[in-house]
Amino acid sequence: MSDSPTNALTTWVEVAKNSDFTIYNLPFGVFKNKKLSPRIGIAIGDKIVDLSILDQEGFFSDMFLPEGIFLSESLNDLIELGKVTTKKIRERVQDLLAADNEKLRDHSARGKVMLNRKEATMLMPVKIGDYTDFYSSMEHATNVGKMFRDPENALLPNWKHLPVGYHGRASSIIPSGVPVIRPKGQTKDPESGSPVFGPSKKLDFELELAFITGKSTKLGDSVSTADAEDYIFGFVLFNDWSARDIQAWEYVPLGPFLGKSFASSISPWVVTLEALEQFKVESPVQEPEVLDYLKCEQSHSFDIHLEAYIQPEDEKSSKVCTSNFKNMYWNVAQQLAHHTVNGCNINVGDMMASGTISGQEPDSFGSMLELSWNGKNAVKLESGTERKFIEDGDTVIMKGFAEKDGVRVGFGEVKAKVLPAK
Repeated sequence: MSDSPTNALTTWVEVAKNSDFTIYNLPFGVFKNKKLSPRIGIAIGDKIVDLSILDQEGFFSDMFLPEGIFLSESLNDLIELGKVTTKKIRERVQDLLAADNEKLRDHSARGKVMLNRKEATMLMPVKIGDYTDFYSSMEHATNVGKMFRDPENALLPNWKHLPVGYHGRASSIIPSGVPVIRPKGQTKDPESGSPVFGPSKKLDFELELAFITGKSTKLGDSVSTADAEDYIFGFVLFNDWSARDIQAWEYVPLGPFLGKSFASSISPWVVTLEALEQFKVESPVQEPEVLDYLKCEQSHSFDIHLEAYIQPEDEKSSKVCTSNFKNMYWNVAQQLAHHTVNGCNINVGDMMASGTISGQEPDSFGSMLELSWNGKNAVKLESGTERKFIEDGDTVIMKGFAEKDGVRVGFGEVKAKVLPAK
């Protein structure tokens, strides 16, 4: 069934008007509840479609799927079946949920298939073998350069020639809802002669998206920008937690280490590339002209609205940032092409984050580092309290969605509460 808005889709499932999980979306995730072991589902409205029950009832019998493929603790094996198969599964579910299709609506197993999302515990959607974080927002890189280097030459010489990135720590990526413990490490005040050890005083969030690879390559192979989307299964929201004071002291000369590796939080529902196809937009003009292997014949940028909130303990949340994924200077195809151009192999389930997504306006800066300009300015919350960085007891919430011609496809949210250092 087509995702085109010209073929307006309706569903027999009750879906709230502003729900992220419309029939146009149908993201994949891994869940469990009090009665059920971990398994794979698809979200629609406030429901989860239990794909294992659909399979048991014969709704995928013509696809000859591996037995028990949906009774898994991760999406990796399902993704590895290939895009042709996962696309067919998603389209089959889309068809079964359509308003004029009674096959599931009137089926005796409907109650077992359609579960309440609020009663489910969402788990990590994939087993992440490797994780790379890029630095692809020109606005963010420029702001950081102005703060810490020469304001007249904020971008380093290589920045407009290649998508800068670093290999991060996959083991500390956690699903939404898992608390983050304030990290400890070395910090050094510019006025002090020697470093000190203790909890980070400049804990920060970074508003990002990340894509999950859906196809492996062999060592020595490269992926072109033209083929890159064949290797991208879908996207999640990504909060790249950062300890700015630890990072500032440690990052020279090899880059991020303890200031980043303590935690990164992701949203649990993986929004497929197919669901986002209609929200593609032109990428920013790149000057100077990029090298041939980074050139793109078509657009690989997406108009995805993003928001970040801070919720102090026992208070309501305050929106502190509004940004958009379309702002990114380097797109996902260029990131993957550059990542593999040296022959580096990728595996199913690898995660590649965008880097902080900032816009041109001050309220679109995607980190407290920028919003407070490294602690020089206080960010006022609705309660009247102020923040320069994230404090113990604060919960950071990120949301994202794309909307066009009455069609909405969203990510839900990624949230985590900060606990005191141990």
